[in-house]
Amino acid sequence: MSVQFESRPDLARNDVGLVRASTCDVGTPERQRQTVEAIRRAWDSREWPHPGLLSYTVHVGEDGKTLFHYTQWSGEQAYQDFFRHGRDERNADIDAAVPGIQRLGLHTLELYRSALPREGDGREPGCVAIVGIEFEGADKARQRDWVDTVFEALGTDPAPAPGGISGHFHVSTDGTRVLNYAEWQSAQAHADALAGSGDGIGSRTPQWGRVQSYPGVVGSGVHRYTPALSMGPRADA
Repeated sequence: MSVQFESRPDLARNDVGLVRASTCDVGTPERQRQTVEAIRRAWDSREWPHPGLLSYTVHVGEDGKTLFHYTQWSGEQAYQDFFRHGRDERNADIDAAVPGIQRLGLHTLELYRSALPREGDGREPGCVAIVGIEFEGADKARQRDWVDTVFEALGTDPAPAPGGISGHFHVSTDGTRVLNYAEWQSAQAHADALAGSGDGIGSRTPQWGRVQSYPGVVGSGVHRYTPALSMGPRADA
């Protein structure tokens, strides 16, 4: 199977068994650019490594030093097969081109709920905001309840942010985290939404108040990225 480059991943596809998400620190904007190109070359010069790897996406951090990696898999076995037989040779090429990459935390996730674009919304995201929520201890029911609380707030918001395109809420398989992969029209649209009337994204409503005061949340963070590279197996392979 050969590699096909795409404008963005299909985040809501129904054949994804798990997602791996991670970041790496490469130090400077120039090294961000060099690393994305090294990843492109390392993958384009080889056949697609496994049918169970459904997509691989890389985004460039607004901070000028990080990259965000997002991979969709059919299941755990596909990831383990790739880890044993296809990962090291690609990483070796990338590390040779850009020495000193620091690979940071890797999270194993499942997609739980998505807020999809409205029908006919053809906007391409100029920004991806990755929102991470950490909970005190493992509790899979709590993860999902927190996401459901967010959806209630979204559905009752009298003035939703106009620059938002979609949101895809993932729960970690260890029960401790939620990750929202949120597509925005631009970084400025996301910044404007954060600076709006509420405490973060959302209006000042009781529903958003329940999100913001949800018990058991011990940490949160948001990082903005620019879409850079997305690829999958060629459709006719």
